[in-house]
Amino acid sequence: MAGVSLPLTGERTVPGLDVENYWFRRHEAVYLALASACAGAVVLDAGVGEGYGAALLASSARRVVGVELDAAVAAHVAARYPAVGVTRADLQALPVADGTVDALVTLQVIEHLWDQPGFLAECARVLRPGGRLFCATPNRLTFSPGAGPEDRPLNPFHTRELTGPELAGLVADAGLAVESLTGLHHGPALRALDARHGGSLIDAQVALALSGAPWPDQFAADVASVSAGDFELRADDVDASLDLLVSAVRRP
Repeated sequence: MAGVSLPLTGERTVPGLDVENYWFRRHEAVYLALASACAGAVVLDAGVGEGYGAALLASSARRVVGVELDAAVAAHVAARYPAVGVTRADLQALPVADGTVDALVTLQVIEHLWDQPGFLAECARVLRPGGRLFCATPNRLTFSPGAGPEDRPLNPFHTRELTGPELAGLVADAGLAVESLTGLHHGPALRALDARHGGSLIDAQVALALSGAPWPDQFAADVASVSAGDFELRADDVDASLDLLVSAVRRP
């Protein structure tokens, strides 16, 4: 894969780097699942990150605007993905008029914010009646097993992690009608890789990163082989999922 122009932070996922491929494909899988729902729509990607997801949606959406506070990241998105409009702003004060957005996508963002209810209220404000929110976040039950709702996450980039019911409850409290709550799981090929690498491909990657040891050739090849199609979004067994995705609609 080609090199990337944004620095790795340990949290932002970027395309084009073999050691990041698992995490990139895990996020790409959700964007791909949302592409049809965003076709022909005016889409706001709140917390656009590196921009690859907004660019994917832009291939079928009428217009995609990404919101990002970090100046360097916003400049990167504007330069690399010309089909995506970019604006710099605080996500908790979106620079968008009321009721003007068909679909608001915010993936792997809410867990970073201090005022999660305020952010979701902003999402509801900018959606048109009948517009949809798609919000994804790591599942606290599997991302930070054993942590309670009031515990500070071990991940220093996160302020509060959520379970499925907690996420759905916050969205409903913002005045949006929850249509579905699904979870992202490993499909058969990834479950086979889990078994090959001690029971968890994720844990094996983390252990190698912490040790600083070079990746064995077979392990590197296995991680590089992961595709977005190796993940499954399902409504069953949400508590065991890796990531949560809630879809909600603004009532007319």
